[in-house]
Amino acid sequence: MSSAFIQAAVILLREGLEAMLVIAALAGYLKKVGSAHRVGALYGGALAAVGASFIAAWLFAVLNSGDHSDVLEGVIILFAAALMLYVSGWLMVKQDPRGWQDYLAHKADSALAQDTVWAVGALAFLAVFREGAETVLFINALAKTEGGWSAGLFGGLAAAAVGLAVLFYFINMIAQKLPLRPLFVITSAFLFAMAIKFIGEAVQEFQEQAIITVTEVKGSAFFTAIGLNPSMEALSIQLLVILFALATYSVFQRNNRLAREDKAASRPAE
Repeated sequence: MSSAFIQAAVILLREGLEAMLVIAALAGYLKKVGSAHRVGALYGGALAAVGASFIAAWLFAVLNSGDHSDVLEGVIILFAAALMLYVSGWLMVKQDPRGWQDYLAHKADSALAQDTVWAVGALAFLAVFREGAETVLFINALAKTEGGWSAGLFGGLAAAAVGLAVLFYFINMIAQKLPLRPLFVITSAFLFAMAIKFIGEAVQEFQEQAIITVTEVKGSAFFTAIGLNPSMEALSIQLLVILFALATYSVFQRNNRLAREDKAASRPAE
């Protein structure tokens, strides 16, 4: 097994796994709630991102001598994180079966539903695009260092693609067998965790360009090991986002409870 085979496989698996998990989680949720007809738009966004990734990589190579822009990448990551937070919150507030049934009955064709479909499609595009262009650049650089586009390199890419496809199939199969409420909660939690991670990555991109300062925290090796940006700036921003999300969810739940109590109190006594 050649070095090019292993390196190409690792690059595609590393860069494609997060994007694949996001797409698989959202596809599973759409199928579970009877919106399988919208999965096509989700996959369409992902495929469009693959094509855009090749175009972006070509533009980087031609216009920027193959060097990617940390600032541009940071902005794209932040957009992806914002959409993940939005969809995560939407899933969490709809995880109550009664609330979901009411939503399907009264809001299926409303602007909120359309906005959610748009957000899911855009999220699919950004989740794949943020990884895709970088993957193409890495593979191109690998081909140069390994003496060209060898059979081993193509073999590694093919093996990694098959591995991702198999993982995607099994994740979708498991997701469709989960009850509705746990599926919503798990998907919401996963997207939220990915958004928090993306925020740290975006901060790192800006730090590499000296736009944001870097203050390392104690135990940075631990944070690095679990994939987090080990700086005070990144961790502070991530903590603020988490606290804001918890506060927003708490307010929503309180307002929901008060609305139910008012509705119950206004019913005529039998």
